[in-house]
Parts: sequence; C-alpha cells; structure tokens
Amino acid sequence: MKSIVVYCGSSPGTNPLYKEVAEELGKKFAEREIRLIYGGGNFGLMGAVADAVLTNGGQVTGVIPNFLAALEVAHETLTELHFVETMHERKFKMVQFAKGVIALPGGYGTFDELFEILAWRQLRLYEGPVGILNVNGFYDLLLQQLDRMVADGFLKAENRELLIVSETIDELLTAIEKYWEQEI
Repeated sequence: MKSIVVYCGSSPGTNPLYKEVAEELGKKFAEREIRLIYGGGNFGLMGAVADAVLTNGGQVTGVIPNFLAALEVAHETLTELHFVETMHERKFKMVQFAKGVIALPGGYGTFDELFEILAWRQLRLYEGPVGILNVNGFYDLLLQQLDRMVADGFLKAENRELLIVSETIDELLTAIEKYWEQEI
C-alpha cells in the first residue's frame, strides 16, 4: 500500500474537527510511508492533509487542471505536481497512481469523485479499495441512501459492499491493507 488518493473539500468546513482529522490522516500517511495522491490544491481539507503529510516527512503528489493552477490554488511545495487540462484527466491520473481511495468530508467535487470511482470499481475499471472516513457522521445520510438504492433494486448488494466505511483512520487504513492482503 504505497499510495492512496484522498478526495476531500477545498473548504475546511464549519466544524474544526474536519480539519483536525485531515491533519491526523496526513500524519498517519507519513508515519506509514503512504504517498498522498490528491487534487493539488492548497486550501481547505485538501491543503490540510497535504501539509500534514509534508510536515511529517511524507510524500505528496498533486494533480491539478491548468485552469485551477492559473487561479493560484495549486500547492507550491509538493513532492510532485502534475498539470492536466480537464477535471476528468485529473481524476483519471490520480487513480492511476493509487492503490486505494479515501473520501473525507467535502462538497460536490468530493461526491463527484467518490461516485465516479465507485462506478469505475463496479465496472472493474479500477481494482483498488474505496473507503470513506465517516467523520462526525458526515456520511450517515449518504449511507442510508445507498441502502435505499439496494432496497429499491437500483444497486446490487455486492456493489454496495464495495464501499469500505469507517469512523477511525486506523480502522480504515487497516481495512485497505487487508483488501490487498486478500488479493495476493
């Protein structure tokens, strides 16, 4: 488990707990020598997790579209920063580098990325584990919706099970590690 994509908000949110957890995740990545792959921004939870990885001696790869870099939102001190033309290229390139995906709280962009990677996972276009860190119950209503989709016949139960859900960082990282142990 050498690299994991993290999807999360370009805003810190209104609850300071979200930023604290992003920073804790970054620290754990550095301690476990997991390279962070993310959207390359320097604001919000994205910037917090990247800064924490770097501060603790870890490696960070960012992937950012040129139009966002032009708006001066690119993080300037990453280990690597890749520039692409479109948001789709960004998402594709990020998962090419990664052995797993974790979603923290976020907005439309985070949900877009999460659902796209789950669709790719369902279609076997991406083989790595996908997990959410359910900080402060942030994803509770989404999880209820996924269960409703299964109950109403729009999502197969086995595809619902593709999403790893945890409330703690260590538990989530352990589940991702176990996924790869089972695949070997």
